[in-house]
Amino acid sequence: MKLLAATTVWVSLLACAHGQGINAGHNQAEPTKPFVAREVASFDTPWAIAFLPDGRMLVTEKPGRIFLVTQSGRKTPVGNVPAVAAVSQNGLLDIAVSPHFQSDRGIYFSFSEPGPGGSSLALARATLAVSETAATLEDRQVIWRQSPKGGGGQPGGVIAFDPDGSHLFLTSGDRMRPLTAQDPDQALGKVLRLNPDGSTPADNPHADEGGVRAQTWTMGHRNPYGLAFAPDGKLWLHEMGPRGGDELNLIEPGGNYGWPLVSNGDNYDGTPIPRHSTRPEFVPPVLYWNPVIAPAGLAFYDGRMFPQWRGSALIGGLASMALVRVTFDGRGGAAEADRWDMGARIRDVAVAPDGALWVIEDDDPGRLLRLTPGKS
Repeated sequence: MKLLAATTVWVSLLACAHGQGINAGHNQAEPTKPFVAREVASFDTPWAIAFLPDGRMLVTEKPGRIFLVTQSGRKTPVGNVPAVAAVSQNGLLDIAVSPHFQSDRGIYFSFSEPGPGGSSLALARATLAVSETAATLEDRQVIWRQSPKGGGGQPGGVIAFDPDGSHLFLTSGDRMRPLTAQDPDQALGKVLRLNPDGSTPADNPHADEGGVRAQTWTMGHRNPYGLAFAPDGKLWLHEMGPRGGDELNLIEPGGNYGWPLVSNGDNYDGTPIPRHSTRPEFVPPVLYWNPVIAPAGLAFYDGRMFPQWRGSALIGGLASMALVRVTFDGRGGAAEADRWDMGARIRDVAVAPDGALWVIEDDDPGRLLRLTPGKS
């Protein structure tokens, strides 16, 4: 329990240092963009992009399809995708490439798994088999699933591997059942840390307690649609707040981020929620947005095309129809540096091996865009 004790001290210091966080909600989009956007392909309500080492992409569509896509826009359907519960915010969600893809050809994806009583978040692993004319998922298996099933949106489902590729992190939303985020025995409103095979790491904060508690890295989250490691190894998460109060959080093991007991926004019916500053035992956001941007997708830039962006995070905005760039001070602080009007709901952001930035739109058709330097 020494790790947990040290973590509790760090989380308390973090809360004191940042108070309630910085509100970037009133920032305005800039009229001139430092990039040119070129449409490469379009999809039916796309959700996520993942790059293979050779520069090709895997793109998921929320209704339940995966495509292998070249940088010129040629789309090959991927076979053997499981049935998904594609209702409202639920469906086929994130996709990630194994850190050891060159040797294991592994991919991971999350989806809303249908069943009696509704749906629940599931995480699957498979081997990607590709020929000249086809692609399919082989040896597909669900390696983790949330239970019990039920209704509601806000599934979360974002996947991130740590820098050395030894552990997998998965976000699980509260499915519009807010109190579950504070229930340690339900895998809703949590960030989970798993081994690549779906088992529980022995060094998780509560590994000796078993079940959901053993898999939980952090709790108290609402609707987390962004999770990524920064170049310095820090793990960052963004989540959608209620009416106001979207958050960017620095994730530390054992932390409780307060939802639904605190928020920097209010309930949709107008009733207030206590602010983070009133409950110092909960970790406050480093940065928040009220009014909201509805963040979706999170990628740290380390490419060559935009050297001035290195170390920055790029975040898509659904409600704001924007692309947001966030900078970091190296001491746990962050600030919104830029916001560009994209004229569409941006669902995901990814950096290609050549340094180009790629985004997809949350629409049908939703465009896949390649962003390269230039004024527009």
